[in-house]
Amino acid sequence: MKRILVTGFDPFGGELINPSWEAVKRLPEQIGDWEVHKLELPTVFSKAAELAIDEAERRSASAILCVGQAGGRDALTPEMVAINLRHASIPDNLGQQPKDEAVIPGAACAYFASLPVRKMAEAIQNAGLPARVSYSAGTFVCNDLFYTLRHYFDAAEVGVCFFHVPYLPQQAKEGQPSLPLPDIVRGLELAISCI
Repeated sequence: MKRILVTGFDPFGGELINPSWEAVKRLPEQIGDWEVHKLELPTVFSKAAELAIDEAERRSASAILCVGQAGGRDALTPEMVAINLRHASIPDNLGQQPKDEAVIPGAACAYFASLPVRKMAEAIQNAGLPARVSYSAGTFVCNDLFYTLRHYFDAAEVGVCFFHVPYLPQQAKEGQPSLPLPDIVRGLELAISCI
């Protein structure tokens, strides 16, 4: 059986919950041929990636699917590309707020996801759920994690991608899009089934 590490984040920016971890922790222990391992990460630059790398190596994971919150988005959005940039509009959970820094100085400007993000989005759409490929994982901790993992595992046989999910209904303010938790969980299951 192949092993996949699926990560979500703790709450940040004054939120009490983070839909990424709420969904990840509800995934089944097995999806298709994948044995699913789950890890909650701190919304902290560098630390999130360090913990994910350690756990992926400890589990001998063949794939890593990272999940994060993207308030304001109205669909499940697998990310196509990670960029070598940190720029935080708000502090992370340790108060760090980098401005126009490299994630890894001297490394590649960007990496593409090494898992089939377009296929994932199409499978979710075909199930009647909102999904589309995104071309910007931002410049906060989500992108920091995605970029660092792709850089670290670039020469390895470990597929990596990042998945942004909308707010849950209880988080969304009036007029903001959201998605019920069971739909987010179902979307992630479908994505993993595509790998």
